[in-house]
Amino acid sequence: MAKYAHDQIVPFEHGKGSKKEQVAEMFNKIAFRYDFINRFLSVGIDVAWRKKAIQQLKALQPQEVLDIATGTGDVAMMTYKMLRPKKIIGIDISTGMLEMGRKKVAVPPYYSHIELLEGDSEAIPFEDNRFDAITVAFGVRNFENLELGLKEMLRVLRPGGKAVILEFSKPRFWLAEKFYQLYMKLVAPNIAKAFNSNKEAYQYLNESVQAFPEGNRFIQIMHETGFTQTYLRTLSFGICTIYCGSK
Repeated sequence: MAKYAHDQIVPFEHGKGSKKEQVAEMFNKIAFRYDFINRFLSVGIDVAWRKKAIQQLKALQPQEVLDIATGTGDVAMMTYKMLRPKKIIGIDISTGMLEMGRKKVAVPPYYSHIELLEGDSEAIPFEDNRFDAITVAFGVRNFENLELGLKEMLRVLRPGGKAVILEFSKPRFWLAEKFYQLYMKLVAPNIAKAFNSNKEAYQYLNESVQAFPEGNRFIQIMHETGFTQTYLRTLSFGICTIYCGSK
């Protein structure tokens, strides 16, 4: 399988372990402040991004959904609010993030519809053709092997099912790009540090975004791994992109 530049980007330059292990360690460290820092750094716009991604599934009306890299369960909860599927399973490699997420979904109406489990996106612990839809928000950059992760998603997706991937990208409009670079390199890491969060996590965010095969290149990779009816939608001057593909 092909390797991509972002596959080699790790959270801790001098850290031990694989990218997967380091990503899990990083999210375990920031789990307790993850939701707050996300809302603060994005001025809440990340909520609108997630809603627009989930809207891509509205016509499909999926009844069983897999949310990969579910983190604290934000997308799983929002998917239930918007689409009311019978079952949503979220998987993540970070036990710290899952612990926070389980507290959030342990209340009505979520507790009877959402289940959060420890699971590897590159070895999804479910049978073939299981899910009507798959969502991934800001998670594919963290895959250690992008193609393997995409192939696993395709494997557990039912024929006719749809995958929706939300990921950061680099804006094309020059003024937005200048502001974005300044914000990602200086502002976000230092704000995170001020809140006693993990500055390295936000430096890693910028580095992995810069290396990620975004836009039409990512659509091509999805197509090469077996997805059909692929398309993308850019958001907020290209700071974020929705990628979709069907089986």
